Amino acid sequence: MGYLLATTLLWAFSFSLIGVYLAGQVDAWFSVLVRVALATCVFLPFLRLRNLRFSLALRLMAIGAIQLGLMYSFYYHSFLYLTVPEVLLFTVMTPLYITLLNDALERRFNPRFFIAALLAIAGAVAIRYDGISSGFISGFFIVQGANLCFASGQVLYKRLMAGNAGLNQHQVFGWFFIGALVVASLCFALFGDNSSLPSTNLQWGILIYLGLIASGLGYFGWNKGATLVNVGSLAVMNNLLIPAGILVNLLIWNRDADVLRLTLGGAIILLALWYNERHSMLRQQRSG
Repeated sequence: MGYLLATTLLWAFSFSLIGVYLAGQVDAWFSVLVRVALATCVFLPFLRLRNLRFSLALRLMAIGAIQLGLMYSFYYHSFLYLTVPEVLLFTVMTPLYITLLNDALERRFNPRFFIAALLAIAGAVAIRYDGISSGFISGFFIVQGANLCFASGQVLYKRLMAGNAGLNQHQVFGWFFIGALVVASLCFALFGDNSSLPSTNLQWGILIYLGLIASGLGYFGWNKGATLVNVGSLAVMNNLLIPAGILVNLLIWNRDADVLRLTLGGAIILLALWYNERHSMLRQQRSG
């Protein structure tokens, strides 16, 4: 849980940095490419080629291509249609996608995980449900594409590592970023706009931070954390990003936010986390 909490705090700044300083000013495809390329550089020195099955490397690349490459492609473009709070609002479906994808792969239905995910969604909606802009329909579907990619990557990575418990994850995680880099490079080559590159030191600095820290360290921490918790906790933790992101937006960028609703929604999300952890402990005690 510690990895997920630390990464949540780290990522809380990303929404506002993108929405305030990059969206509509820097080409989204270029932002994705730079962010993924820098993240790849972080883990290339740790990459171990020996004693690693080629099939495993390909699976890691495929997960990275989905969870990071495709997800960023949707995510960055959503800011062209939505405000930062709206993007946060529309991410509330991610926990539900995680539980449903995991249940589909295991060919069973876990009502506890499903209830925990619904509670987390209710908390997130309580925080951010208010007036939405005219472009919300396009933005909504773009964010759902990002949500599905992010959820799929988490579930697939968690299952892959469960079947390869002896791996040192930091020595193979470079393949994850290489897969994402392939997608980002193709997208920029096909759709990128060279006339909308970063024009200020601040924009370059934000891209460097997002690439090296938020993506490089953040995705490793998040995916490693995903392997250490059950699916219900993972689903709930996805929506803790919403109150964290809004709190940062409120405190630093002075955007209006309803503190009462933020508190209420955050409490509901924490209730979902408690519900899932409580039932996990009871189940372990019965099996013990």
